[in-house]
Amino acid sequence: MFENIFNTVMDVKGKTKDNIKARLDVALFCNNKNIELVCDGSRVTQPRASFVLEKNAQLILYNWLKSLCFPDGHASNISRLVNTEECRLYGMKSHDCHLFMQTLIPLAFRDLLPKGIWDALMKSSHFFRDICSNKLNVNHIERLEKNIIETICKLEMIFPLSFFDSMEHLPVHLPFEVKVEGPVQYRWMYPFEMLDIT
Repeated sequence: MFENIFNTVMDVKGKTKDNIKARLDVALFCNNKNIELVCDGSRVTQPRASFVLEKNAQLILYNWLKSLCFPDGHASNISRLVNTEECRLYGMKSHDCHLFMQTLIPLAFRDLLPKGIWDALMKSSHFFRDICSNKLNVNHIERLEKNIIETICKLEMIFPLSFFDSMEHLPVHLPFEVKVEGPVQYRWMYPFEMLDIT
C-alpha cells in the first residue's frame, strides 16, 4: 500500500498508478472531470491531478528524506536510499516501507498536498500505527474496523481506479485478524528480515 501511495503521489515514472489507462478508466467509470483526459484537436493532454506533487515539491520532499536520521535499530538509513537527481527511492526493505507508512507519510505530505488528500493519507497512516500498537482492546479494534472502511472510501474518491488492488483492500480484514490472533508484532517477520544471513 505504501508503494502505491508514494509512487502515485510522487509521480514515479513506470510505477505510478496515474497513467493514461487509468485516466481512460476515469472517463468510463467515474464522474471526476478534474482528472479526465483533455482532447484538444489532435492532441490529448493529461492534466496534473491534485494528488500528484509538482517537481519542486518532490525535490523538497526528497531533500527532507535525505536529511533524516533515526536512532540505531529503529530503521535503516533512509537517507542512503534517496537519489535526489533521479527523484527516486532505491532498495527500501518492507520494514522501511512500514515505518514510512506509519510515521513519515503524515509528516512528509502535510504541507505539500491539499488538506482533504492529506487527511485521507494521514488516517490510513494512523490506522497502521494503531493496528501495530503493543496494547489493544476490543472496543478500539472495532472502531478501527469501521474507520478503515471510511478511509478507503475517501481514498477511492481521490485516486484513480487503477490505484486499488488487493493490497488496498487488505486493511479491511486486519482488525478481525488482530481480534483473533492478538498483537501483530508477535507474528511479523521484520526481526528476521533485518538479520544479514549470507
